[in-house]
Amino acid sequence: MKKVIGILFLAVAFQASAQTNTELLKHYEAYYAQMKKQGDMQGVVNALTHLNVLSPDQARLDTLAVLYMNGGKHMQALNTIGYDSNPSDSDMAVEVKAVCLKAVNEPQRALVHFEELFKRAPNVMIAYEMADLKIQVDNIAGAIANIEYGITNSKEGEMRAYYDSQTPYQVPSKAAFIYLKGLAKFKLNQSDLDGAIALLDEAIALAPNFNIAIVSKNALVSRKNPPPVKKDN
Repeated sequence: MKKVIGILFLAVAFQASAQTNTELLKHYEAYYAQMKKQGDMQGVVNALTHLNVLSPDQARLDTLAVLYMNGGKHMQALNTIGYDSNPSDSDMAVEVKAVCLKAVNEPQRALVHFEELFKRAPNVMIAYEMADLKIQVDNIAGAIANIEYGITNSKEGEMRAYYDSQTPYQVPSKAAFIYLKGLAKFKLNQSDLDGAIALLDEAIALAPNFNIAIVSKNALVSRKNPPPVKKDN
């Protein structure tokens, strides 16, 4: 008899727990919808976190990681969906891993995910990121291949944004790739300053507002023509 009562008690407790869980899910789904409506991003993050605890869902995890990424919380985004490459990752997850690993200064690990993105959907913007990272890790041959792809496939009106000055600006994607080509040329042969400067000049001709190219060119010109050393009297 005691055994039967115990089984009945467990069954009732399980049913009550299931009902509570269902009610909580409904509550946080409604809370999530309301936070989205109000544009409260922290509320959306909180709602998704509770929903994932109650009922884990990869699509929700990916969405949560994107929200962290867009808010500049790159480590939180990576902690949400992981760092490693997974063939079953959604395009969204791969992009989050690529962008966030680059942001936390992990160029080699970021490259793995940018390569996967490029494999799934080749485009010049991903090629730019790959070339930039490959220059950082001294894979100049790989960078040049991505740069040539970018120059060949850049379309009229396609722009690349930069944030190196107080006011963000955009330049044509072709100019952006020629700028990278100048950096790659310098890294490949640091004695060929004229060749690198010529490429930077070409990029600046296409985009006179190209601040980072202008700064890079001036640095190379200064290196080529250092100021005379003052002699002590």
